Order: sequence, then C-alpha cells, then structure tokens
Amino acid sequence: MLLKTDTDASILDRIQKSAFDYFVDFANPRTGLIADTSLPGSPSSIAATGFGLSCYAIGVERNWIGRSHAAEKTLTLLRFLAESNQSREKDATGYKGLYYHFLDMETGKRTWRCELSLIDSALLLAGVLTAAAYFVEENPLEREIRSLAAMLFARANWAWALDASGALSLGWKPRSGFLPYRWEGYSEALILYVLALASPSYPVPAASYEAFASKFEWTTVDGKPYLYAGPLFIHLFSHGWIDFRGIRDAAMAEKDSDYFENTRRAIALQRDYAQKNPGGFSGYGPDLWGLTACDGPERLRRLIDGRRQQFAGYAARGVPLGPDDGTVAPWASLACIAFEPRYAMAAVRHILAAYPNVMSDGRFLGSFNPSIRGETPEGWLNDRVVGLDQGILVMMIENSRSGLIWELMRQVPVIRRGLKRAGFQGGWL
Repeated sequence: MLLKTDTDASILDRIQKSAFDYFVDFANPRTGLIADTSLPGSPSSIAATGFGLSCYAIGVERNWIGRSHAAEKTLTLLRFLAESNQSREKDATGYKGLYYHFLDMETGKRTWRCELSLIDSALLLAGVLTAAAYFVEENPLEREIRSLAAMLFARANWAWALDASGALSLGWKPRSGFLPYRWEGYSEALILYVLALASPSYPVPAASYEAFASKFEWTTVDGKPYLYAGPLFIHLFSHGWIDFRGIRDAAMAEKDSDYFENTRRAIALQRDYAQKNPGGFSGYGPDLWGLTACDGPERLRRLIDGRRQQFAGYAARGVPLGPDDGTVAPWASLACIAFEPRYAMAAVRHILAAYPNVMSDGRFLGSFNPSIRGETPEGWLNDRVVGLDQGILVMMIENSRSGLIWELMRQVPVIRRGLKRAGFQGGWL
C-alpha cells in the first residue's frame, strides 16, 4: 500500500526491511538453510540461501539484526555445509563440493530429484564469500566464518563439470550423470564463470569463458549494441555481487559498453515493450514492466477483454521475443533501482497504488497478471513470496543506497582474480 506521506526513502526502508526479514523468518535454526518460498513445507533453495548470507551483512549495517546474531546465523549454515554429506548417494546434500538445487530444510538432503546445480552452487558460494568479506573482526565466531568460507570455496570442483565443448555443464544427477545442456551464451552464469576461473583448487581454463561468450547474441537498443537476454533477472543476479561499472571483458570492449550499461539497455527495452504492449495485456505501460522468470497462471483462462488464452505456469518470460502472457513480477522493476532509479521508483509507486494486493506481509509476491478476470485489480495473484526475489531486492536497493555489497566484493581476491582471468580490465580493477 502507498501512503500519501511516503517519501522515496520511506518506501525503500519499508520494502527493504520486510524483504530482509524473509531471511530471518524462513531460515531453519538448526541448519541455517533458507526456504525457497513462503509456502508451508517448502524446501530450501541453495541460491536463496546464498542471497540470505549476503543480506545478513546488510541487516547488520541497517541495524535490523545484531552483528553477533548475524554471525551466529552465518556460522550455523557454514558448519552445516561443511559437515553435510558430499557423495554420490541420491539423497546427499552435494557432491564434489557443489550442492543440489533444493534441500530438505531439516535434514539438508536432496529433494524433488533435483539436479546438482552449478549456477545455484555459485550463488550460494557468492554469499559465502560475502560473509567472509564482511565478518573480519578478530574473534572466534568471525575467524571461523572466514576459515570455513575458504574451505567451502576451495573444495568446489568446477573443473569436474566442464563439458567437451569447454563450457560448464548446467548440472548433474547421481543416476543419469551430466545434463545435456551447458552454460553458453549470456545468462546469470556470468558470476559462475568468475568464481570457477578463480578457484584455488579446481579452476576452469580461460577457454571455458571464451566458450561461454562465443554464443552471445547481440542486437541494438536505440541504435546502441545490446547483449540479448529476455528475462530481466538475467540482467540483475550477477550484479547483486559484482560492480560491473566501467570494467569490460573482450566482448564488451569490442562493443564499447559494459554489463552495467547493458542492463540499463535491457530496462529501456522492457519499458518500451510495455508501452507498445504488442499482446494487448492490461496494465502494461512505462510504470508497469518487469517480465522475467516466474510462476504464472495455468490452463486456459478468459481475459478481462473477453479473449481466451492458454497459460503454462512457470516460464522464463522476457522481451521482446517472449514468452509473454501478461504476467509481471512486481519486484523486478524495483530491483533495477541501481541502474535506473527514476524509473524504478516511478514503477514501485504505481504498483503500490494500483495493485496493493501484490504485497504479503510487506513483501512482494512473486508475480501477478492483471489481464485475468479476478475480484481485485491484480487479477491472478501468485500465492507465494520467493526467496530469490527478496534477496536481489535487498541487495540491489542497498547497492543503490550505499554500495555496500559492491564495495565488499571489490576487495575480495577471488572476485578480482576471476574477473581478470575472464579478461576484464579497466575501472576499479
């Protein structure tokens, strides 16, 4: 809900604090694992857990949690990860120092027959490195955090997951082996390659990053080169940790751009697409955009304009090539605040005023679709808050306000080494 007295700062305070509290409310006290969503019985997402580790530092700086309490929560998780079952067993927590995508909150065992996920392991370990960079005081708690973080990062065997093409595999399952897909082309895996290149124990070669970048797809936005990826989250996740302003790899240097500027062009494309609204969906416009991977409606439904449309549930929605079925992630535009603060704040004000039910306990639900007939302007509403969404919100709001996470990670040798091995130069490097 938007209050008449709300300033931009008060809106950000309220949303960032509520999003941070997700990682307190939905963390298991024994394992430290963080739930994938707010639904009862949800397993842990290791990626959401990585975001949570990073958010604890922000919580301390914002006085939302005491430093010792945050350190204890962090240490609980790192101890669990260090001691958990790493083997080929089908219900292990991980293998080769990497982790299954979803884990049981209580036991840490693999759930849903999910894959050993390289990208989700990378997001988890990015949080581990953030914790080590923040908890630098000379006391037993913080020394153990740093020691365990170094061990956990060092034992991740990225090189084991190299495909014959030279790129990293998407994942592995204990019975069938590696998935028949690889991380090639621009994606959220940018941070995965940075970490894998920097490993002190099992680094991948520079050629693996070249294999990743060789499949980039370029187009133009307003006459400027744009590295294409449809879903908005791809243009955000790696930026939660790494400040890409002014640093360039070979691909970006050739186009006289950088990944930060590329995300700004992605935002311009999202807003332009929403204004043109080729699908004729309700609500789209300069202040309602944010097509990304999210849950959506299912089955055939009737829209408020009388059309009937088939929906497929979860999809990696994106622009301009789709898919697009009128489903928007209400958190996504605000997560762009570090790139386009004016547009992000205009969008969040509009969403809070026009669609107040997209908030649950002060947190954005994962998605909504105002084109579907419903009892409220939101039409179809997701029934869950998603940990990943809350994490990127907390981090990008903080990066826009203080630059905390970016500043921490600029000092981490692993990040600097990985970027340099990927060919990044200039700027703060």
